[in-house]
Amino acid sequence: MDFIYQCQSLDEVRAQIDRIDQQLVALIAERGLYVEQAAGFKRNDAEVEGGKRVDQVIRRVTRLAGELGADPQLTAEVYRTMIGHFIRKEMAVFHQRQSS
Repeated sequence: MDFIYQCQSLDEVRAQIDRIDQQLVALIAERGLYVEQAAGFKRNDAEVEGGKRVDQVIRRVTRLAGELGADPQLTAEVYRTMIGHFIRKEMAVFHQRQSS
């Protein structure tokens, strides 16, 4: 990280955390919209579950976490949880499109 604001109070720390949370939630929402789009390109449940792709993403974000100074284990856990949720959502979208 190039620049971290040096807070002068707990209120400033909390304001920075709130700012980051806003960005993280917005990015999670954006990621979810792309996941929904992905369902339209997949032909079967196995493609939706995407075991190889999940492994690739986990390896990539774990490596990236190490490069950026984040905890790789925490990052992997967060991504596994997020991906599991998105797979369930994508599967629902996929099945809905298949039945239409």
